[in-house]
Amino acid sequence: MAGVTMRGIRKNYEGGPEVIRGIDLDVRDGEFMVFVGPSGCGKSTLMRMIAGLEEVSDGELRIGGRLANHLAPAKRGVAMVFQSYALYPHMTVEENMGFSLRLAGAPRAAIREQVARAAEVLQLSHVLSRKPKALSGGQRQRVAIGRAIVRKPDVFLFDEPLSNLDAGLRVQMRVELSRLHRELGNTMIYVTHDQTEAMTMGDRIAVFHGGQVEQVGRPMDLYAEPANVFVAQFLGSPKMNVMNATCKIAEAGTWIHSGASRMFVTTPGPLAFRADLCNRIGVRPESVQLLTPSQGDVAGWDARIDWIEQLGDTVLLYARIEGVEDTFCVKLPSASTAWKTGDSVRLCPQPGCLHLFAADGTRLGTL
Repeated sequence: MAGVTMRGIRKNYEGGPEVIRGIDLDVRDGEFMVFVGPSGCGKSTLMRMIAGLEEVSDGELRIGGRLANHLAPAKRGVAMVFQSYALYPHMTVEENMGFSLRLAGAPRAAIREQVARAAEVLQLSHVLSRKPKALSGGQRQRVAIGRAIVRKPDVFLFDEPLSNLDAGLRVQMRVELSRLHRELGNTMIYVTHDQTEAMTMGDRIAVFHGGQVEQVGRPMDLYAEPANVFVAQFLGSPKMNVMNATCKIAEAGTWIHSGASRMFVTTPGPLAFRADLCNRIGVRPESVQLLTPSQGDVAGWDARIDWIEQLGDTVLLYARIEGVEDTFCVKLPSASTAWKTGDSVRLCPQPGCLHLFAADGTRLGTL
């Protein structure tokens, strides 16, 4: 096993823009690290640089403590699993999984032993004699993973390996990859644009945007305390509600002005941040209560329900606040609501769940 260390990593193409802009990141030995971000943010490019498929324009890349900037891909101790299965259709599962060892001149007995061990871990022992066309999508992806396992790498690299699977198989493969990590204990780096995969699989997440890492940390830490507006809205489905607002400090709390309304939030003591620097506020859909406008003097915004989505176990309500351009989403248990389109409501953020952001998008704190 080995950790991966990146210091000042940059990537630019001749005549083109800089796509990786000075990344400093440590992937710990034995860790499952997820690179997540929208298309074009640089996460796959950085993965390919670790694998040796792209050159490092500047900076220092170390794998297991060794400088790897100019090491050949085969000497880095990494194995990569791509989005495409890239299996040989004329070979059996056993032949596909052992192909790299055969190319390396390994003895047949050793190849059979390693393939059998990997097949057992991946629950493929019963299909070793089949060819890829006789396998399901999930089985094909496991064969591609098995091909990487038999090489006994220090670091596994997964580049959006579940993108070609249907929703049910993606859930199953997420569970299997997490189990595989627990059993093998190898360092794994996983690239995805799917925030659900990132939240459910990673020991830590690195959120990418515009060729940079916005924030690194444990999934629920990033969810609860995002560094900025981008991270706040990227993690979570539906995304966090964010709207323009200003805050004014009062003796017992803070006045928040947003749209054509304002509300007062009481605070038990002095804040650990400057609320007067607030430019935007955010609250997650599941952290909002709905009341009728006449239900007491509860801090919140008066709004009107514009649209309702029933999702079975939950319901999403989209409401309009006067003077606010974007709709405001509320997530509730399906059985708890009898609201209808057109109803007037009061949107009440739960205590400690109202995020304040500065003009540059940096999170200030919560109220």
